[in-house]
Amino acid sequence: MTQSNMFGVDDEQVGNQPEKLDKHAPLAARMRPTTFDEFVGQPHLIGPGAPLRRAVENDRLGSILLWGPPGVGKTTLAEIIANLTHARFARVSATSAGVADLRKVVEEARKLRKATGQRTILFIDEIHRFNKAQQDAILPVVENGTITLIGATTENPSFEVNAALLSRARTFVMQALTDDEIKTVLQRALHDPERGLGNLTITLEPAAENTLAILANGDARSSLNILEMAVATAPAAGTPADPISLTQADIENAVQHRTLLYDKDGEQHYDIISALHKSVRGSDPDATLYWLGRMLEGGEDPMYVARRLVRMAVEDIGLADPQALPLAMAAQAALHFIGLPEGALALAECAVYLATAPKSNHLYTAYQVVVHDVQTTRNDPVPLHLRNAPTKLMKTLDYGKDYKYAHDYEDAFVYQQNLPDAIKDRRYYEPSNRGYEKTLADRLEEWRKRAGQPRNEEK
Repeated sequence: MTQSNMFGVDDEQVGNQPEKLDKHAPLAARMRPTTFDEFVGQPHLIGPGAPLRRAVENDRLGSILLWGPPGVGKTTLAEIIANLTHARFARVSATSAGVADLRKVVEEARKLRKATGQRTILFIDEIHRFNKAQQDAILPVVENGTITLIGATTENPSFEVNAALLSRARTFVMQALTDDEIKTVLQRALHDPERGLGNLTITLEPAAENTLAILANGDARSSLNILEMAVATAPAAGTPADPISLTQADIENAVQHRTLLYDKDGEQHYDIISALHKSVRGSDPDATLYWLGRMLEGGEDPMYVARRLVRMAVEDIGLADPQALPLAMAAQAALHFIGLPEGALALAECAVYLATAPKSNHLYTAYQVVVHDVQTTRNDPVPLHLRNAPTKLMKTLDYGKDYKYAHDYEDAFVYQQNLPDAIKDRRYYEPSNRGYEKTLADRLEEWRKRAGQPRNEEK
C-alpha cells in the first residue's frame, strides 16, 4: 500500500501490489514499465548481467546518481528498484522539498533502522536543483548508510552535485533512446489493451512512425505524448468499424512546434558552443551552420553567439585573414540593429566566413607567450632611446637619445633594439604561411635580412 506520511513524502513498502490503473492518466503514465524486462533502453545498465541490475537483484545497491536527458526512464528506473529492494522507499522532489523536509525523512529513516534494521532508499528527483545546504544535509546519512540515495538529474553531476556527495555515490549515465527503441515503446502502447491503445484499431504508417521517432528525440515520454495527441485529434474513432490510420501529416499536426533539446544554462550550452567553435576551427561550414542553428533555435542569447564568433575570429584566424574580425564585429552590429530572426543570417554569414577563412593561431599563441614573460621575467625599464622626453630633465637623462625615426629610412624601416635587455632577442610572433600571414612572413624575413640581425628562434 502506498501512503503519504506526516511529512508529505511518499513511502512504498516492498512487495506492495501496484495501485489500480488510472484509465484517465496520460498514456505515458499508464505505459510506465514496472520491471527490468519491460524497460526499454539502457542495456549497459539494466540488461541481463549489467552491473546496476545485478546490484539491485542482489539487494546490494549503494547510493547512485542517474544522469541523462529527459524521458529516458530515470524516475521509472528508481520505481523499479523500489519494487525489487527490501528497503523502504521515500521520494522527494528537489523543486518542492527543503532542508526541513529532508531532515524529517532522515529522522524517520534513522528510527526505522534502529527499530527493525530496515534500510531506506531516498529518491531525489532533479537533485541538481538542490543548493549546497540541502545537499550537505543528506551527506552524513548517505555516508553512514542511514539512507541509500538515488538522485536523478538532467545536468552534469560534476557541475551540480557537491564533490563530497558525488564521491559517495556512483554515477550511471543514461542515454537518449535510439529511434528503434522509441518505435518499440510506440508499438507496445499501440498493442497493449489494458494500459495502452490496444482496444482501438490504430495503424501507424511507416513514414509517420519514422517522423514520430525523430521528433521524440530519444524521449520516450515525449513519443507517447505525441502519439496520444495524434490519436485524440484524428478524425476517426478507432473502432473496428472505423479504424484510425495515422499519417506523417497527422503526427506533424499533433506536434505543431518541436521542442528542442537545449538548455542555455546547462551542459548543452557548453557542449554545443564547443562543437560550433571546433567546427569553425576545423573549416567545416556545414557543421558550423548546423550547430549555430541548434543554438539559436534552442533559445540561446544571440549576442553570446556573436561574442564567441568575435573570439574565433581573433583566436583561430587572426592575421591569416584580417577581414575576419571586422566581419565578426559587423555581424554583431547587424544583430544588434535588426534583432532576430533576421539577425540570425548575419551570424550565419559570419560563421561560414570564419569556417572557410585561412586559419592561424600564431597571434593567439604569441600573446600567450608574452603574458607568460610579463608574469615571470623581470619587468625591466623601457630602453632609454624609446622613452618619451617631454622635459629638459628627461633629455639630460638621455631619454630618447639615439632613437632612430623609421620614416627617415628607406621604406620606413630601420632595426633597433625595442625590447628590454633581458629579453632583447625574444621572438614572439611568427606568421604562418597561410592567407595574409604568408605576406607578413615574407615581409618580416626581408626586414630581418636587411637589418642583419635575425633574432633567436627560441620561444
